[in-house]
Amino acid sequence: MPEDRDWEAYKVPPTRTPAVERTTSLPNPVTFFQTVFGYVVEAPVTFVREWIERQQAKNKFYYYHQKFRRVPDLSECLEGDYLCFYEAEAQWRRDRMVDQEIVEIIRERLGACKQREGPNQFQNCAKEMEQLAQVTKAYQDRYGDLGVHGNARTCLMKQKHRMMEERKAQENASQ
Repeated sequence: MPEDRDWEAYKVPPTRTPAVERTTSLPNPVTFFQTVFGYVVEAPVTFVREWIERQQAKNKFYYYHQKFRRVPDLSECLEGDYLCFYEAEAQWRRDRMVDQEIVEIIRERLGACKQREGPNQFQNCAKEMEQLAQVTKAYQDRYGDLGVHGNARTCLMKQKHRMMEERKAQENASQ
C-alpha cells in the first residue's frame, strides 16, 4: 500500500452535518403514520399483552407438574359404569408409566454409581443394587406376565390370584 495518499481522491466527510432545512410547512407523513399506528394499534395491543402477563404471573401454571385426581379403582366401579371403567383404565396406565419411570431412574442411578466407583462397585453400590432389586420385584409382581396388551382388569385378576395363593400358603403353613 503506498505511503502517500491522494487526499483529494478520498475526501474526509465534514465533521458537522448541516441541519436539514424544511422546504414545506406540512408535517412529515411518515412520522404522522408512525404516531397514529403507535396510538391506534401498538398501545392497545401492548396494554392487553401486559395485562395478560400480569394475570399469568398471579396464577403460575407449571404444565410439567400436572396432577391428575385419583379415580376409583376398577374394583370400586359399578356394573355397567363404562365411564368409570375408562377412567380406571387411564389411571392404571398412568400408574404403570410412573412405575416404569421409577424403575428406569433407579437403574440409571445404579449405572452412574457403577461408573463412578469402578472396581469397588460391589461394596460401594450395594444400597443401589438392593433398591433396584426391590423396585424391580415390586414392578414384576404387579405388572409382570401381563404382556403388551395388559390392562387394569387383567392386573386386578393377577393381584386377586396372588392374594388367594398367599392365603392358601398361610393356611398350609399354619396346619
